[in-house]
This record gives sequence, structure tokens and C-alpha cells, in this order.
Amino acid sequence: MASKKAQLSELQDFHLYNGLETVNVIEGKNKKGDKIIVWIPEKSKKVFVKKAKNGLSKEEAVQKLLQEKNPKKIISVRLGMEKNIPLWEIYYRSENNLINYYYVHFETGEWLKKIENL
Repeated sequence: MASKKAQLSELQDFHLYNGLETVNVIEGKNKKGDKIIVWIPEKSKKVFVKKAKNGLSKEEAVQKLLQEKNPKKIISVRLGMEKNIPLWEIYYRSENNLINYYYVHFETGEWLKKIENL
């Protein structure tokens, strides 16, 4: 489905994002060599396609977190989607070793939500 809708010629990564719902996230390249990201929520099967250059990189998402927080250790940074909004989820541990999640809008870089001190 992702290859057809996004015209992917090369698959680079795939993972499941389990937020409010499960979303398939596929990263690859199109025939022109542009890096493409595809989000497919399992319930709706609606396909969302964005060029990677039109959104924040993984490093830029981490910088957004570092502007506001001082994580002890970043565990993972991955693409996801909630309420049809593409996002970066940053999972990290704080100085007191508590679990935290920080969500950044993929396109705008705006903070979406935080889950802290679990």
C-alpha cells in the first residue's frame, strides 16, 4: 500500500507506532531519490505521505527537547502519528531516572504533549 500510494522505489525502515492507535510508519525513497515517510493508521488505512525534507529531522526533534528539558538519557526517538498528526516521539529518562515522553509535531516543530515522571 505504501509503495503504491507514495511511489516508493526503496524501503529503508519500517516500524509500528503504538500511541492512541497503531500506526505503520515506513521510510524510503521515491524514484527521484527523495526521502519519503509514510504513515498508515491500522484502523482507517488512510495513507499519509510526506517528504522528509518538509519536516523535522530526528536531530532537530531532539534539539526541541533539549531546549526545554535536561534528559539524563534519551532511550528512543521515533516517528509516529496521533489524531492524524505526524509527530516525533522522544522517550527519555530524567535525572531521577523516571520515564518521560515528549511529542513534537513533525512539520511545525511545535510541542504537542508531554508525559512525565512515570
